[in-house]
Amino acid sequence: MAVTLDQTIAQKQRSRLAEFVGGQTFWVLIAVLLACLFLSFATDSFATSKNLYNITRNVTFVAIIALGMTLVIITGGIDLSVGSVLCLCSMVLAVTMNAGYSIEVGITAAIVTALVIGGFNGVLIAYLNFPPFVVTLGMLSIARSLAMVASNNTVVFQFGPDHDKLLALGGGAWFFGIANPVLYMVILALITGFVLRWTRFGRYVFAIGGNEHAATLTGVPVRTIKVAVYMISALSAGIAGIVQTGWLGAVTTNIGAGMELQVIAAAVIGGANLAGGVGTAFGALVGAALIEVIRNSLGLLGINAFWQGTFIGGAIVLAVLFDRIRNLRQSE
Repeated sequence: MAVTLDQTIAQKQRSRLAEFVGGQTFWVLIAVLLACLFLSFATDSFATSKNLYNITRNVTFVAIIALGMTLVIITGGIDLSVGSVLCLCSMVLAVTMNAGYSIEVGITAAIVTALVIGGFNGVLIAYLNFPPFVVTLGMLSIARSLAMVASNNTVVFQFGPDHDKLLALGGGAWFFGIANPVLYMVILALITGFVLRWTRFGRYVFAIGGNEHAATLTGVPVRTIKVAVYMISALSAGIAGIVQTGWLGAVTTNIGAGMELQVIAAAVIGGANLAGGVGTAFGALVGAALIEVIRNSLGLLGINAFWQGTFIGGAIVLAVLFDRIRNLRQSE
């Protein structure tokens, strides 16, 4: 019996829906929704407009960097330097504007700094075959040290003639009362999702993570793509740093400390496979949302904040465990 075009499209849509429902991202999303529902009844302050506004705004900084980290993880790599890159880019922006330059010059300097660092990491990893863990761990220390040198390890809270513009950029709400960082996160997520699903670059990223040797044999420019994904990862950290500087209204050399662990956790919890070849932009957002809900709930439930690392670490282990179980079932 002949199959019509409509039937083919309907079958493909059903298979995509089944794949999504059976995936890790879907169940993490369910966990986020159930946690929000529980906290709404368990506490009086979770479902308030002020708390929800804070949650959505706080989640954006981890989520923005997690988008770039997801690309790196899909290729089978890792970037431990993102927290320090955020710090350095924030400090470059702050010091540049404090010296009297405009916000455009400050943002350009911060973005160029991020791209240079990402390019440096990518070249060492792709062309010199350095282990990503070693390169980015070294950059974690280098970038934060450079931030201390740039500011003489002082707090910068005056941003020159465009001080108010920067604060509005990161702390304002220009569109229907939605915090600006949330808008940036959504836009970047849509761009990342489009690139991964609909572009040749995205297909190359997945090909490298799936089988780098096979990708090389089929003509994929593996080295170029690897450099590009590390530049994107650093760029996402730089963008998050710019936005967070405007939100906080001050920059210290402690900003972004330990953030790389939260970012990696968000990507992995959201479905990215540390072995490479798997990951989505939506998953990065869902993973970041779960981490922020956990962090927010500890204070509301009167639980010591020091337990945050335990809960997040446990979530990572469970995410990897479920992924392993799913892979074993598929291999059988």
